[in-house]
Amino acid sequence: MKAYAGIDLHSSNNFIGVINERDDRLSGKRLSNDLGDVLMMLEPLKKDLQGVVVESTYNWYWLVDGLQEHGYKVHLANPSAIKQYEGLKHTDDKWDSFWLAHLFRLGILPEGYIYPKEQRAIRDLLRRRLLFVRQRTSHILSLQSMITRNLGTSMPSNDIKKLKEEEAKEIFESEHLAFMAQNHISLIQFLKTKIVGIEKAVMAETRLRTEFEMLLSIPGIGKILALTIMLEVGDIHRFAQVGNYSSYCRCVKSERLSNGKKKGENNRKNGNKYPAWAYVEAAHFAIRHCPEAKQFYQRKEAKRNRIVAIKALSNKIARASYYVMRDQVPFDRDRLFRT
Repeated sequence: MKAYAGIDLHSSNNFIGVINERDDRLSGKRLSNDLGDVLMMLEPLKKDLQGVVVESTYNWYWLVDGLQEHGYKVHLANPSAIKQYEGLKHTDDKWDSFWLAHLFRLGILPEGYIYPKEQRAIRDLLRRRLLFVRQRTSHILSLQSMITRNLGTSMPSNDIKKLKEEEAKEIFESEHLAFMAQNHISLIQFLKTKIVGIEKAVMAETRLRTEFEMLLSIPGIGKILALTIMLEVGDIHRFAQVGNYSSYCRCVKSERLSNGKKKGENNRKNGNKYPAWAYVEAAHFAIRHCPEAKQFYQRKEAKRNRIVAIKALSNKIARASYYVMRDQVPFDRDRLFRT
């Protein structure tokens, strides 16, 4: 007898539903998020299980890793791509778990990518770097706003990054404003130290693949962006076509068309926000350092606007990087920007 299991996962508990090849429900139970409890329930059916489907929530690492280590074939369900019958009046965790198992049995389960465990921590560390960069930027902008609001002048962000705490008293006469500025400067310097520390740790621990060297040949992509793209993508061959990769990187429009007319939008957040950020950053740098990229941007901007032009250039760079990583060849700007 073949069996199929689906797990609807939450922050503190999960519901496991198991069906057979005729869609009969063999068992269903809510458990606490304890690997031992999950293994104990699945053990009697282990030899019959064709696979275990786990819903891709923010906390799937422990469950997927634990099941794989104990010999289970695990599939990660992509919840944003799963369709349900809209006429249903009532659904719950029990129904959802059996539905996951049902989709897997039929062979139509939309699956997510199970990122290799040994590389996951380094990738997540680089994600924390981006969080610290954004926090530092917020303090820089806040201090810039203080200076403009109180002094009527502006200070470039690069100059603010170089400020020391004692210089705050030279900028502001008010004791309270100087104290506030000192706090901003202190946090900016602290976050800078953490960002540099993360960069050194990631570079030291990451095994740089050929794809990394090839990405560096693309205008606008430096070491940090290349690392981000390499670690977020993982195996480039999991994307069958360049369009799948562009969609994953959120570089394409999300819209529904009928008879050439826009009828609405699909889920714009499908994909990965980190390579999406990386390619937008790469587009900004490419405009400064690559004449062909600047000309392409200016043509798009003249037809539409700045935001559309940046996204168009980021999509172009993303598509180029797909072939660069897949074929492991250097970037050829003549092929990318030819008219």
